[in-house]
Amino acid sequence: MSTVSAAKPARAPHKGQQTKAAIVDAALNLAAQVGLEGLSIGALAEVTQMSKSGVFAHFGSREELQISVVREYHARFEQEVFYPALAEPRGLPRLRAMFANWMKRSSAEIDSGCIYISGAVEFDDRPGPVRDALADSVRIWLAAMHRAVLQAQEEGHLRADADAGQIGFEIHALILALHYEARFLRSPDSLARARTGFDNILARCAATTAPTAASPAKRAGSAR
Repeated sequence: MSTVSAAKPARAPHKGQQTKAAIVDAALNLAAQVGLEGLSIGALAEVTQMSKSGVFAHFGSREELQISVVREYHARFEQEVFYPALAEPRGLPRLRAMFANWMKRSSAEIDSGCIYISGAVEFDDRPGPVRDALADSVRIWLAAMHRAVLQAQEEGHLRADADAGQIGFEIHALILALHYEARFLRSPDSLARARTGFDNILARCAATTAPTAASPAKRAGSAR
């Protein structure tokens, strides 16, 4: 980086970018209540107190608006669930943190709804860019969970012969069951049962011998 470019102050977001971000934020809140299919330029214009043409100018189509909402939801999900867990050591501590953060977010969405789950219901049989954006976001997160399981095996916290894919599948199933039980059935003990289910998975797959402490150099070289 040159001295000139390094000395330049950070640019403030362009007014148009700020307006678009505000529209996406409003659209995300609206989609949490009515689903992605409930989004419309007209409804969003009413919520943001803008003209329909003003909202349309930032997206160009309802589909582009929906995809922007999916991407924003994914970005916030990563900030709340994934990145804080990276502060924990590799292996079981990080896996536990990822699940705890996921549970916390799921609990907060009981009254509003999870776009990953509601979007899957809306677009499971509707191919197209919106479905692709949703599926890609979910796959990215599940791949991160899978890596965390593999790292727990590498660290000796979980059995090396345990099926990492099955572990990830069951953890995901717990979140889906939690959402269904808490949001639809209003089961008061759903959170506790999800935690117990997670602990049961780890106990079943726990390594039988204590892991050997890794050297600081090894841990530093494989932090992520």
